[in-house]
Amino acid sequence: MLTRKQHELLLFIHACLKETGIPPSFDEMKEALDLASKSGIHRLISALEERGFIRRLPNRARALEVIRLPDSIAPGLPRAKGFSPSVIQGGQSMPEPAPAPAASSLGSANDSSAISIPVMGRIAAGVPIDAIQHATHSISVPPDMISGGEHYALEVKGDSMIEAGIFDGDTVIIRQMQTANPGEIVVALVDDQEATLKRFRRKGASIALEAANPAYETRIFPPHRVKVQGKLVGLIRRY
Repeated sequence: MLTRKQHELLLFIHACLKETGIPPSFDEMKEALDLASKSGIHRLISALEERGFIRRLPNRARALEVIRLPDSIAPGLPRAKGFSPSVIQGGQSMPEPAPAPAASSLGSANDSSAISIPVMGRIAAGVPIDAIQHATHSISVPPDMISGGEHYALEVKGDSMIEAGIFDGDTVIIRQMQTANPGEIVVALVDDQEATLKRFRRKGASIALEAANPAYETRIFPPHRVKVQGKLVGLIRRY
């Protein structure tokens, strides 16, 4: 079991390594975790190393290697609280029904009950990328993943939603809608130019787009700058 600060530091190191290939400096870690001194970072790193989450490489400056992540955000294990979409794991056979939110498999190509939906390009789970594109191809999903209304799929790029169980390379299933309740994960279009996948919040009269990774800041906008394009209802992961 990790403390909150240990958990935050581990995810911050992992995000930096994944984005740049270089571990963060002690000053960067201190600033990211809002600690008063670097001695606190030393203690956290020692604790993570003792618990087998990271490894310090000898004779190299800033040499840290993430060995494993907490089970709570590892692929295939229970999702973080507040996120329970349907999940398809491509290339696997259909498992027995489970009582809790669990993974189900993609139906075969000959499954007449499968529903085809368009894949509309890529969506950023990180720094926003270009707005949603036109359909590139289609995928088939089980009908129980479609709850009524228009749906589309997007390929995820980035790691800002990893604590919600959404990883780089996943495909998310989106129900098209223009409103959302606080706490829901949505496709948001910022300034009619940037599309991003974030948790929807309200901060007074403003809208907050919240990441599920402590390495990323919550972005706050006036309402006229953000348009909800849909709500997350499912996820496909291929191994």
